Amino acid sequence: MITHAAVKPLTAFAYLTFDVVGTLIDFEGAILQGLATIAATAGVTVDGEAALSLYSAARYQPDAGLFPDDLGRCYGQIATALGLPDTPQHRQSMIDAVAEAKPFPDSVEAMARLKKHYRLIAMTNARRWAFEKYEEKLGFPFWASFTTDETGTEKPDPVFFEKVFRHVEAAGAGKDDILHTAQSQYHDIGISRRLGMSNAWIERRHAQKGYGGTIAPESVTEPDYHFRALIELAEAADSAFEA
Repeated sequence: MITHAAVKPLTAFAYLTFDVVGTLIDFEGAILQGLATIAATAGVTVDGEAALSLYSAARYQPDAGLFPDDLGRCYGQIATALGLPDTPQHRQSMIDAVAEAKPFPDSVEAMARLKKHYRLIAMTNARRWAFEKYEEKLGFPFWASFTTDETGTEKPDPVFFEKVFRHVEAAGAGKDDILHTAQSQYHDIGISRRLGMSNAWIERRHAQKGYGGTIAPESVTEPDYHFRALIELAEAADSAFEA
């Protein structure tokens, strides 16, 4: 764990807000598995990191739709670049693959442990129908949840965060009571810092180069807390509250 010298103790927070896709749910693994299934039937070899880069480039184009529905459109561009077959059935299979993405191996245990100390809030760029699948796989740990269907926008739009702030304020707390937890520097860590939040970076790709299926930030924001896995945050919180 890496922290700033003057970081607030983990016991100072009452709420943990979470990015879901990429932090708790392994969407990159689901994309690669979906592509591998199609590639195997077509006799094509797919380079995983190259495929994720193609996805990222497609995902963040101006005409992008909402996640994971947009995986169909993205697959069309990936298929063209990699020589994969492109049919409506293949596009739907990619949407389905990502909608059924699994939690990271440590996510369920970590969330159950963190739920003992905090109110947990989901902040996801996924649509509600997909989030409900992810939430079930995670063991229903959330006190509240916000998806693109409710916010009408995606992170890193400050409007998304402001809706969460108002919800917490209605419960008698404030922004200072929240620790924002995420793996994406672009969608979460940078903007949470600019909005004056404390944050914890879960660097899921610490052993890999580049940003995979996530857009690269203009610069890396130094977080308040820095972990390589979510279970490390859960262990740190347990230790802090038991001290």
